[in-house]
Amino acid sequence: MNPEEIITSGNLEMYVCGALPPDEALEVEKAIQDFPEVRHEVELIEQSLLHLAETVAPPVQEMNWTNILKAIRNASNKTEDPKVRSLNWPAITGWAAAILFMGGIMWMLKQTNDLNNSLQVTTTENTILREEKSKAESQLAENNEVLEVLRSKDYQVYTLPGNQAVAPEAFAKVYLNKSENIAYIDTKGLPTPPRGKVYQVWSLKMEPLTPTSMGLISTENEMGEGIFKFVNFPDAEAFGITLEPEGGSETPTMSQLYTLGVITI
Repeated sequence: MNPEEIITSGNLEMYVCGALPPDEALEVEKAIQDFPEVRHEVELIEQSLLHLAETVAPPVQEMNWTNILKAIRNASNKTEDPKVRSLNWPAITGWAAAILFMGGIMWMLKQTNDLNNSLQVTTTENTILREEKSKAESQLAENNEVLEVLRSKDYQVYTLPGNQAVAPEAFAKVYLNKSENIAYIDTKGLPTPPRGKVYQVWSLKMEPLTPTSMGLISTENEMGEGIFKFVNFPDAEAFGITLEPEGGSETPTMSQLYTLGVITI
């Protein structure tokens, strides 16, 4: 924290009263050494508390804390020693009141500090909840969009069967809107790519064979679990999916062709 934040935090008052935890007290002591304004503020707090105590209690003259405690203990003794001078009970009572008053200040400062910590925790939890709510709403909107695609008469469904030589059990489904040049590809039928590899989608013209990359299957274009959206690709007579190195390839690796399907008009 900067000096202004330290001064307004309330920690300096608790430090002067000895109510700060050891780790926070060390931070305050370092700030006192590093920042003159913090040191000056501590001195003002000490002077204010001392003035407050002196206002509440009469002067004690030369009596110190040891004498006060000793006098209190002697007061419980029924046999009075005539050689012992009479106690200044108003002074003792005043200082006792001052001690209780300062203890009350320390307790209130600690309560305030605990409340501030609780508020910070609550604020953090609320922020996390808002982020989770926003994420859930965004996911719901994406799922609704995918659901509309599945129900729409504007999309034709095509199955891309697996390459018998590479992955005979693999398959993918394409939901194609030719008029708007949009395709949704369901990849749940594809095995998980190995580390360092990624699936790449191609639109194909058959004669002559002309592949054009539509893009990678990645989280950037994922619309739902296992469903990816592709736009602005050339008119296709077929779709193919290959396994490529991370980042993709300029031309398809035919030895890693996982699915291929012709689009009927």
